[in-house]
Amino acid sequence: MLDAINSALDKKELPELEAGTMCYMLSKQGYLGDQAGHFHPHLMFWAERTKPKSWGAGMPGFPMIGGEEIPGRLTVFMIPVGKWSDGTPDSHDQR
Repeated sequence: MLDAINSALDKKELPELEAGTMCYMLSKQGYLGDQAGHFHPHLMFWAERTKPKSWGAGMPGFPMIGGEEIPGRLTVFMIPVGKWSDGTPDSHDQR
């Protein structure tokens, strides 16, 4: 799948990211895979390749997580929030 996405990006078959590209990940049914399982409700932001620390990701006292979404192309940032889409609190919320 990653090869197909990279090929489409190389051929300009996918649109470029617009400023402010984001996603709400607030469903209790969200599943990140067998290793991660279910995750906290969170917001996701994408940026052209950048260092996560330049946005504060991983810095002490700042709840943002950052990493490469598509290596060498896109960086993703995740900010956990306290409630699911139905308004119930995140049972894993440590705040």
